[in-house]
Amino acid sequence: MLKKLLLLVAVTTTISLSAVAASLQDVENSFYPYKNSTPTFDGLTVGMIINKDNVEQFKAILDPAMYQFIKTGDTEIKVGETTSFDLHSSYVEATKANLANVKLGDKPGEISGSIAGRPFPEEPSLDDSRAGEKLAWNYKYGYNWGDSAAIQPFYWKFRNMKNGKLERTLKFNFHFLNFTHRTQQAPVPAITPNPSNLFRGIYVQVLEPFDVKNTQLLIQRFEDDLKRDNAYLYLGFQRRVRRLSSGQVTDSFLGSDVMIEDFEGYNGRISDMTWTFKGTKNMLVPMYNHNEMILDSETHKDDEGYQVVSFGGKGSCFPNVTYQLRKVYEVESASVDPNHPISKRSHFIDAQTFTIPRNITYDRKGDMWKSWSIGQAHPDHHLPKNKGTGVAIDDAFTMIDIQAQHCTTGQFKGIVDPTLTPASKMTVQNLRSSGR
Repeated sequence: MLKKLLLLVAVTTTISLSAVAASLQDVENSFYPYKNSTPTFDGLTVGMIINKDNVEQFKAILDPAMYQFIKTGDTEIKVGETTSFDLHSSYVEATKANLANVKLGDKPGEISGSIAGRPFPEEPSLDDSRAGEKLAWNYKYGYNWGDSAAIQPFYWKFRNMKNGKLERTLKFNFHFLNFTHRTQQAPVPAITPNPSNLFRGIYVQVLEPFDVKNTQLLIQRFEDDLKRDNAYLYLGFQRRVRRLSSGQVTDSFLGSDVMIEDFEGYNGRISDMTWTFKGTKNMLVPMYNHNEMILDSETHKDDEGYQVVSFGGKGSCFPNVTYQLRKVYEVESASVDPNHPISKRSHFIDAQTFTIPRNITYDRKGDMWKSWSIGQAHPDHHLPKNKGTGVAIDDAFTMIDIQAQHCTTGQFKGIVDPTLTPASKMTVQNLRSSGR
């Protein structure tokens, strides 16, 4: 009888912990974690270089893949000052307005009451069995690219990591648009009419080289997370649109080391994964001021004088950017589909912005397979147009296939400008008309 009573108390306590509504203080702590102090680590100073000679001292604040790269001499990193990436005030206010309304459903992928803003701003707890799922929702409904933005142009380079040979360069335009959960760009909180009840659209167009020119990708993600995305591919040489099967989002995209599911750190449904919160830590992640980095002045000339981030390290697979010591949530996602090509991902989510600057992907055997970095640039130290937008700008990425010793790198010109991404871009009709 006593055992049953204790079990009942434990279950009731767990339910109560997960059901407690967030407070205004939770919102303040979530969006402004560096208001009173910034994290420190013994021996770490701004401006220092972490390399194979001193990496053991800083192993605790590096993710396992980055630690290994530095230890073997593949790269070294420079420490930057920890700075606040304040999101736009409209997103913070929307979070406050919805505090008492947001609740998880009975099963993963179900949520109610989330109109706009961060769904679960309270500090996650290891005692909450659904904490990982809540953090995944914070990422999905986050302010990544704001309500809409464009990357034009966007350069992808395929490199042999062993010898540094540049094998191929692709030039893209990427566009992102939120149909719902909007806070800053009119209309808010949603674009209407929206008969399909879409949450987000992603549109990709290849500009170069000639053999894949005008290949286009369209992803339509529904507000209902249990509904599978619509994904369409337009092949320029065939001049027709075909619908992608769910399995194709985990194939190599145009011969790169990147899956469609990898975009932005994770580009899929909450319900496709089991999410586990592994803990909160201070960790070095690639977040910085773009205008203060080592920029590529030799290639990709821009009419406005904009220069993309340069790359170095082994095979030129590592962006030349600084790393800040920041508060990070470690979340593990494992596919519910046993046929998925990976066993799990370790996501290192920035606690302030809910972007994912670092990911590690593990193969089916559980071995480390791929390392994903996406540098986040502060909007006030980037293009003048981005100043004041409160959007952490995706600025440079690298996907390293550790096993194959190969990488795909990305150099961005990210622009937060609603005129560049009208809702008409997120349609199958646009694929056909743009492909002519």
